[in-house]
Amino acid sequence: MNPKTILLVDDSPSDIGLTRRALEKSHIANELMVAEDGQEALNFLFDTDPLTGQKKNELPALILLDLKLPKVDGLQVLRQIRADERTSRLAVVILTTSTEEDDIAQSYDLGANSYIRKPVDFKQFVDAVQHLGLYWLVINEPAPPKKR
Repeated sequence: MNPKTILLVDDSPSDIGLTRRALEKSHIANELMVAEDGQEALNFLFDTDPLTGQKKNELPALILLDLKLPKVDGLQVLRQIRADERTSRLAVVILTTSTEEDDIAQSYDLGANSYIRKPVDFKQFVDAVQHLGLYWLVINEPAPPKKR
């Protein structure tokens, strides 16, 4: 997997399609992996090969995380990402429709790097994704992995 992979965690097929189109329209060519619920995201990040004990997947450069997810909600996913030494420094951007003040506060309290409300208008969404990609995948210097 490309180290500049984006992991999109979202259960809405229309929002997944919208995000794909927005990334394409913004000329962000990074590989997009999709997890459609919180458990699938955790499996992607933490599953190990039973024969080698090694993690199955390389870590993504950026996680776009919805909060309202089936099986395991987005805040719990974020909590587990931050609790694991291997993933604690990953860039996690909350990308959700929630306008709840508690969701915003909890996201930042749990270590979200950014909180973005999904705009309803496609052009606004493309603009938001373009800025997101430019900042998190080009301008931002990612944190190095923690030393063991």
